[in-house]
Amino acid sequence: MRLALLGCGTVGQEVVRLLHEQATDLAARIGAPLEIAGIAVRRLGRDRGDLPVDDELFTTDALGLIKRDDVDVVIEVVGGIEPARSWLVEALRAGKSVVTANKALLAEDGAALHDAAAEGGGDLYYEASVAGAIPLLRPLRESLHGDRITRVTGIVNGTTNFILSAMDATGAGFAEALDEATELGYAEADPTADVEGFDAAAKAAILASLAFHTRVAAADVHREGITEVTAADVASARAMGCTIKLLCIAARGVDPAGRETVSVRVHPAMIPRSHPLASVGDAFNAVFVEADAAGQLMFYGRGAGGAPTASAVLGDVVAVSRNRLAGVRAASESAYADLAVRPMGEALTRYHVSLDVADRPGVLAAVASVFARHDVSIATVRQGSASGSPGRSGDAELVIVTHVAPDAALAATVAELRGLDIVRSVTSVLRVEGGA
Repeated sequence: MRLALLGCGTVGQEVVRLLHEQATDLAARIGAPLEIAGIAVRRLGRDRGDLPVDDELFTTDALGLIKRDDVDVVIEVVGGIEPARSWLVEALRAGKSVVTANKALLAEDGAALHDAAAEGGGDLYYEASVAGAIPLLRPLRESLHGDRITRVTGIVNGTTNFILSAMDATGAGFAEALDEATELGYAEADPTADVEGFDAAAKAAILASLAFHTRVAAADVHREGITEVTAADVASARAMGCTIKLLCIAARGVDPAGRETVSVRVHPAMIPRSHPLASVGDAFNAVFVEADAAGQLMFYGRGAGGAPTASAVLGDVVAVSRNRLAGVRAASESAYADLAVRPMGEALTRYHVSLDVADRPGVLAAVASVFARHDVSIATVRQGSASGSPGRSGDAELVIVTHVAPDAALAATVAELRGLDIVRSVTSVLRVEGGA
């Protein structure tokens, strides 16, 4: 089985090492040896340490490598949209099998890849695109194919989970925790994709597509990052017996006309410490799946890094290679349900709202009336000193947790509260998930 490797960075180098170290076992599992036909890189002559490959295998002509007749499987670990999309579409249309870790491309234009795979008759596998080494996509794609998945809730970004875990453990603010994550190598020099939720949103789109047999793109996912989460928010969550996590949530629902739909969102949320995801710390990932027959399942492990991601890539390489030798291909994309993606405003959730208000009679009643006007029921109210100036005369803090309501009604409630004379400021708004 001849392989073309596109990209030789952190993940690509680990793929090469694993292919070399496990060559005998991989050949036995597949029924034929794996051989690297070529490695496409941006620059030749770059120092790649003691990588066990000959220099002549490296090329800057990725498209030429893909088009070679002796290439059976194309492995893509370059990332980004273009030129990766053009390369993979070319490979798939030519009938070659493709293994990719490119979550951004799959989330933006997975349809083009699936259509090309159907046209050419090759396999498209992408286990490494979500949650690193955790076996997650194949269970959704195969093991649970006979069940009806109702909800997928996950922590799918290690950087943000490390930051929020550090804030919870030490009381640090966001900036301090981000600095620590950067020093330890968990955060990139530019952490925007992680802390603003873009990475998690791409993964949420892939998970929702598989779980609900519907094409979901990154543009369909409501996205919020963690940059506005404060030490005070974390302390308030702790007082409620909760912790804050950046969650990706994909769930089935029914619209006002009675049609089945799906909602997909990524945002920080409070969850009770009794929830299985609450104990997921450091840079680990975990995904909680709920299905009609299987019930509740949780997948947990290292969600990023060169070796874990390469492990998932090699698992896919074994699968597609065995298919090619047997003259078969895996089941094609399952998007038959074609469910509409509901807007965030229709998603059902709960809010935790902190307000600095004037400390005088009638304030609580006035605030409660705003919630009532928007048909939002209040679950709990806690009063203390104003968070902006503890102990300041004339001001108080109200912390309100709602019952479940449409997100649009909750957002409209907060917007009206901001305009009240008795409300000095809305200091925090966080969603609450998981029955807290």
